[in-house]
Parts: sequence; C-alpha cells; structure tokens
Amino acid sequence: MGENMAKTIDDVIAESEIKDLHIRFCRANDRRDEELMRSCFFPDAVIELHEPLDLEAFVALGKQILATFTVTWHNTGNQLVEVSGDTAWAENYTISSHRIAASSEGPERDFIAFGRYIDRAEKRGGEWRFARRKMLLDYTRTDAVVDSPPALGTPTGSRDRNDASYAWRLRD
Repeated sequence: MGENMAKTIDDVIAESEIKDLHIRFCRANDRRDEELMRSCFFPDAVIELHEPLDLEAFVALGKQILATFTVTWHNTGNQLVEVSGDTAWAENYTISSHRIAASSEGPERDFIAFGRYIDRAEKRGGEWRFARRKMLLDYTRTDAVVDSPPALGTPTGSRDRNDASYAWRLRD
C-alpha cells in the first residue's frame, strides 16, 4: 500500500495480525516453543539468516543456538507493515539479549543484537503467516554481567511452556 493512500479497516486488521505474528515469533524464541515457532511460518517458507533455510532447518538451528544461552529476551521496537490484498511487506526492529554462562571462554556476559526482520507475509486459508523472512544485523555488542539479585524476590521466568505466561493465558 502506498504511503499516501488511505487505509481500510481490513488493512488495519491485517497490520495488527501481522504485528502480532512477529510478537509470537519473539515469544517462541524466548520460551523455546517449537510448536509456536512453526505456527508463525508457512511450511514452504524461506528464512534467511547466514543462508536461506527451510522451516525445519530453521527450527533445528534455533533449537541448537538457543540451547547455548541461559536466557534470551527478544524485544520489538518499530514495526512498519504495508498490506496489499493477501500479501504484505513488513520491517520489524528488534533488540535481542542473550545471556551466556561463564565458561573457559569468559565470564557470564550478555550478547546483544540490534537488527531488523524484513518480511513477506501472506494470508492463506484466512491466516497470516510469514512466507519469507530475512534477518539483518545492524550491530552487536557483548556486555559483562554485574551480579545482582532479583528485585524484591520476584520469580524468574522459564524458557519453556512451564513459564507463568502459559498458565495465565485466557485461552488454550
């Protein structure tokens, strides 16, 4: 959709559904939820990281990479979505934190990635999913972790479906 064209209510609903799709992708990473991750993509999707991957190769790579961190936290910033019928282009800014445990390679540290996802989303069978996704890394940094206790004894999250967010959901 062009920048000067008025949006229809269907365009606004589609934008909302596509933005929600990206948020679910972030959640799937942080909770290491392979079922949720697969639901974000069509089975024939292409995901471009260091090379183009099909969905199953992407899920397998994610499982391997995410297992190397003790915590991950994907945050979404600016989201731009342009809808044209049953296809859409989107750009999602993200800051992703990845906690690395202390090892012989160094002390506990956070690897932080600042990047964007460029997407082609499609609506098939009444559902928006990613058909193509490309990650662009704008820059990264690694920070040493300063030891600090959780604030006021607040419980920590879980990197799986045991996380409180699953139990508190209003729907199954």
